Amino acid sequence: MPYNLQELASISGQSGLYRLVRPARHGVLVESLDAKATRSLAPASNKVSLLSEIGIYTQDSDETVPLTEVFENIYQKYGTSLPVSNKSSETELTSFLAEVLPEYDRQRVYLSDIKKLATWYSIVSQYVPYSEATTDEPATEEPLSTGGVIGEADQAPTPTGNPEVTKA
Repeated sequence: MPYNLQELASISGQSGLYRLVRPARHGVLVESLDAKATRSLAPASNKVSLLSEIGIYTQDSDETVPLTEVFENIYQKYGTSLPVSNKSSETELTSFLAEVLPEYDRQRVYLSDIKKLATWYSIVSQYVPYSEATTDEPATEEPLSTGGVIGEADQAPTPTGNPEVTKA
């Protein structure tokens, strides 16, 4: 996942994107994803949608494409600068999404969704670093378990005799 969207969220009733800081007593403490990076409390009454859990409808009615994959497609095609914005015309926006995700459902993905996608990508590409790592494998050659790795020298010596018995 090149852009890490795990801690990024959209909050209903508020514009922009937010980084989740920590849960609070009456909501979630968030930090705005902009130059000011102001912290505020998102009340529990607001809907907080994690970007990592959002998908775009495809023509297969049972399938959605995760936003992380759509962002990766956009990055591979355009880098960090988009040819469209939320102010672009309807034809420019729909052709942009068709280039990036040809199988998107033209009936269920509205123009407002495409505008939101363009706005979110602009924010994320500006404030979240893009990671070139393409696999989820560990970067080092460390074993994932200790099975067979602990050498004989590392093992604790086994006690001989009864430890309860004291020598007189």
